Amino acid sequence: MKRPMFDKAALAALTCAAAAACSPAATPRPEAPRAQITAGGWTRPPMIRSVQRVANGLVFAGQAEPGARVVLRGESGPAYAAVADDRGRFLIRMTVPAGDLLLRPETQVGQDAAAAPERLLIIAGGRGPVAILRAGGATRRLDRAPALGAVDSDGRMRLVSGWAASGGAPIDLQAGGEAGRVSPDASGRWNLALNPSAGPDEIRVAGRTFTWPGEGAGDAALWVERAGAGWRVVWSGPAGGRQTTWLPDAE
Repeated sequence: MKRPMFDKAALAALTCAAAAACSPAATPRPEAPRAQITAGGWTRPPMIRSVQRVANGLVFAGQAEPGARVVLRGESGPAYAAVADDRGRFLIRMTVPAGDLLLRPETQVGQDAAAAPERLLIIAGGRGPVAILRAGGATRRLDRAPALGAVDSDGRMRLVSGWAASGGAPIDLQAGGEAGRVSPDASGRWNLALNPSAGPDEIRVAGRTFTWPGEGAGDAALWVERAGAGWRVVWSGPAGGRQTTWLPDAE
């Protein structure tokens, strides 16, 4: 068996030559948090939770890995960035953009980047809807929205979604001869799958009737147009699939 290099007395002597000379070591200052990338990717992709309109600009608040650099980047034009604090909170400020934008949120460490599956949509420089789009999933409105926040369609299925008071009563919905009831989750979000429809047809949510204008035909990477009482957006997801998203007007 190996013996320790120093017994307790010798170790004490090396640590402190005399009792009077002993003093507590200075407490090291904690390092600032630093985001790290793992073999399986980011443990928490950046998530944008809200938008605030301010004079001459927009401010986006969200959550990411503590210390991570979060970037909003489009196919062209400037990128917008901020660093998350030690609780993972970040604020990204931008001047009022011109026209319509589709931005991808991503987290950066050095030259490595991990993109979130969502896309941030800004219509008419923020004067129109601002929303989080997700390929194959329900759109999440960040702006003020009516009972029906969005209709997403890939031609095979429609996904209707919205927001209600957390813990609120179930919501009645009727569309194309179908009727259903859905309960908001803990955050007040709800969604329900419907059969596809070329439109236009009526969707009745919580006593209000909305007219789905049907699929869009735009072939640009991002196609935005007025359609009925709302905005129709045709866009491509990360895998290249085309999706139509209709965002009804708040009033």
